[in-house]
Amino acid sequence: MNKASLKMSKFLKAFLAALLLGAPVAAQELGLGRAALPEEVAAWDIDVRPDGLGLPPGRGDVLTGEEIFSERCAVCHGDFGEAVGRWPVLAGGHQTLIDEYPVKTIGSYWPYLSTVWDYVNRAMPFGAAQTLTDDEIYAVVAYLLFVNDIIEDEEFELNQQNFTSIKLPNEGNFYFDDRDTREIPQFSGQACMENCKESVEITRHAAVLDVTPDETRARQLRAMVEAAKASTQAAKYATAASASATATSEPAVEAAVEIDPALVSAGAQVFKKCKACHQVGEGAKKRIGPVLNNIIGNPAGASAGFKYSKAMTSAADAGLIWDAANIGQFLAKPKAFLKGTKMSFSGLKKQSDIDAIIAYLRTFDQ
Repeated sequence: MNKASLKMSKFLKAFLAALLLGAPVAAQELGLGRAALPEEVAAWDIDVRPDGLGLPPGRGDVLTGEEIFSERCAVCHGDFGEAVGRWPVLAGGHQTLIDEYPVKTIGSYWPYLSTVWDYVNRAMPFGAAQTLTDDEIYAVVAYLLFVNDIIEDEEFELNQQNFTSIKLPNEGNFYFDDRDTREIPQFSGQACMENCKESVEITRHAAVLDVTPDETRARQLRAMVEAAKASTQAAKYATAASASATATSEPAVEAAVEIDPALVSAGAQVFKKCKACHQVGEGAKKRIGPVLNNIIGNPAGASAGFKYSKAMTSAADAGLIWDAANIGQFLAKPKAFLKGTKMSFSGLKKQSDIDAIIAYLRTFDQ
């Protein structure tokens, strides 16, 4: 046996002995490696814990974080954390955890803010991990809190001192692993083998899935769909007729505008930049931002059930109307038009895009 084989044989014997005895074996005992130096251990010891242990000194605000996120993170995660392609979504998903397909984001699912800081510090940006400074990480995390509506002030600064005071919405639904006190005792006792129950009865029945296609059922479903479409179309005609009948007695907020189909189509494409926060159309729901149905020509801050910023509420009380001119200025530079707005989008640079968005939104007027 040569020296290499002899060394491997000794290693295997020592390793197997450790496994059988359940005792830890240091690498040096096996003739491998050396003890890690303190500075080498420190390089790996970068985790941040829920109680703040491991957080370095630093600070960063929402607006700075938005700039860093746009430059370093948005290519994968979208401008507002809505995700690009199959990359992870970071914002939204509120109240979806009970859905069949829950959206697990920082605002809807994650338990601790320390997990956010630790992951960004350890693994992001993709392909350039650990290139962000501590201040930059604080800023990015502050921005992620903002787009998840956990904080509302765009001038908010996150730092080592106030970090642990911020609680994520889903923290209370996480708990420490208690299998050693609950499940293990329950399932580790001696199993009953006979006379385990006084009586046996059926308590429930298996569900009938019935997923095999059936032509008769398919015809019924098609008929139901067609009937629903006809009913919806009839309701639209009835609504249009009623509006026409009363148009002469009710003053319009804004004069009727002829809508260019090509401009509407262009607006639908531009609106993809807005879909992370806003929905339109039948069945639209509030997300990070309010539903935008029936917005043109109506008062600001009027979407039912949405919690607006103080700045928007004040503007609404002052009589702000979202006519084409005002909404055009807002879309160009939101923060300049309404200081303190929660909308973090920097604005549309092309007037043609603004006109297209307005034309598209007009198609959702009621």
